Amino acid sequence: MITIKYWHMICFITIAWIISRIIACTVNKKCTIKHELKLLMVYICIVVISRMVYFPLHHVDGHIGTLTFDKNRIFPLWTNIRPFTFVWERYDGWQVNIFGNIAMFIPVGIVWPVCFKKLNNFPKTLLAGAAFPILIEISQLPLFDHCSDIDDFILNTTGFAIGALIYFAVSRMSKKHEC
Repeated sequence: MITIKYWHMICFITIAWIISRIIACTVNKKCTIKHELKLLMVYICIVVISRMVYFPLHHVDGHIGTLTFDKNRIFPLWTNIRPFTFVWERYDGWQVNIFGNIAMFIPVGIVWPVCFKKLNNFPKTLLAGAAFPILIEISQLPLFDHCSDIDDFILNTTGFAIGALIYFAVSRMSKKHEC
């Protein structure tokens, strides 16, 4: 059994981020402080979402709980492939789950088109944004105390879409005021 503390995850994400940015700057041969500062928003989104997705929301002994991987408990995979179970199945904290899954991805929907020039319209942005929750749900498959859930994908993508709509609406309004 392997247990991972939140700060271990932060260290891993940070080291991976720094290495990927060094490689990107070396390969592209153009690296500006302004662009790197914009990309820090992506890094922050990744760190915050990692906290919310992989670690318990409640504290254990005053600290963030651990992420546990146990190769002996991977199977059976804990999944929900029936869409919209959150509509009819109620449990303690269902409202937090619904609104939290949406709210968590609204900033990502705003940040991605700011940082990535190729995401210059809503359909492209939404398609790219849907890939992120898919990656998260797949990464939860081997974790016995997590459920890979189609509802989480739907809610996360909805939050991302709301954020992207906000970004493109504000962008469109600011362009109208420039003329």
